[in-house]
Amino acid sequence: MKIIVLGLGYIGLPTAVMFANHNQEVIGVDINKTVVDDLNQGCTHIEEPGLSEALRLAINKNNFRAQMEVEEADAFIVSVPTPNNNDVFKSCNMDYVQQAVRSIIPVLRQGNTVIIESTISPCSTENMIKPLIENAGFAVGKDVFLAHCPERVLPGNIFYELEYNNRIIGGVSEACSHHGAKIYSLFTKGELVETSASAAELSKLMENTYRDVNIALANELIKTAGVLGIDGLEVVKLANKHPRVNIHTPGPGVGGHCLAVDPYFIIASSPDTTPLMQRAREINKSMPDFVLKETKELMRQIDGKKITVLGITYKGDTDDIRESPALEVLKLLEAENRYQLTIYDPYIPAYNDWKEATLDSDLLLILSDHQEFSLLDETRLEYMKQAVIFDTKNILVDSLKTSNYFNLGNIRTKRYRKEKS
Repeated sequence: MKIIVLGLGYIGLPTAVMFANHNQEVIGVDINKTVVDDLNQGCTHIEEPGLSEALRLAINKNNFRAQMEVEEADAFIVSVPTPNNNDVFKSCNMDYVQQAVRSIIPVLRQGNTVIIESTISPCSTENMIKPLIENAGFAVGKDVFLAHCPERVLPGNIFYELEYNNRIIGGVSEACSHHGAKIYSLFTKGELVETSASAAELSKLMENTYRDVNIALANELIKTAGVLGIDGLEVVKLANKHPRVNIHTPGPGVGGHCLAVDPYFIIASSPDTTPLMQRAREINKSMPDFVLKETKELMRQIDGKKITVLGITYKGDTDDIRESPALEVLKLLEAENRYQLTIYDPYIPAYNDWKEATLDSDLLLILSDHQEFSLLDETRLEYMKQAVIFDTKNILVDSLKTSNYFNLGNIRTKRYRKEKS
């Protein structure tokens, strides 16, 4: 089968490579010439375990090439960005998806399958994509098969999850669902669940909205427990001992192109029926300000001048900074104009000098949960002026024993202790 994947980003590229390494002819299409040229040389532009090796294998098999133009194929998979619009409810911007679909219409032929993987608002496949294809003279469900098949993978573990996660196949018709399932059956070992396009769209959005609401509950608990003088992380741990309770982990905010974006697509579709989702978004968006407030108070207590920010990506062990709350916290700290700020992030080449970042620092502010940070011990604090840590990702709770370790649970219940000279 010849498959064209439009959009070679964090989802499109691994998907294209996965099909190629399952003996399909794959053409990856992207509008960025540098990305196209680099990929054809076997060089990836995103950080994902195993991606570079998988790409080179696909190229060596002659099953993958990248280019900027579409051509005839058996199937077309659209995996382009869907940012928020700049409106009151931050609705879904469908421009890139529509442009991608329009680009393939001149090369569509009878029997083709068109799959939208991009995360989109409910009913968009039916109401916005289907008319584009029908206006070109094709009968959707008979001449061309159209489906929404959302990705549901975790960065850092994409290849495993592409293969083993269950897959939702949302066809515009039953025949469309069958054709979509046939394509993903080429590599998917999870269940292929056939449904309608609109149900698939809303289910993907709800998967991430559920997690956003749960995190908002955890973040609200942290604030409440602090006011009451209780360690909020201890409360989360205790509550989760209940067999039917699973409170998520609080943090400095919610980032990435899923949890921080997807709820708005539902909210914009029905503002009057989504007050809980809207409130959850407000709570999670407030966390960078909460971290700023607590950081300022801690710096006041220690009479500190220099802060080392550990991690600016939204997720650990990736270079993905999309919607990163760490960047929002950094922006707020810069606006204070009272601290010397340095950054260390092992996944961002410009910020990977540990000694330079921590030299004479008063505070390590952990904003990303890179595995390297979870292994911190007192030997790595040797360059600091004061060995104080504020861990907003709560990754050192059970390992670091230094007395001046603070996290979101104890930041209001534990006092700074000045080390004896």
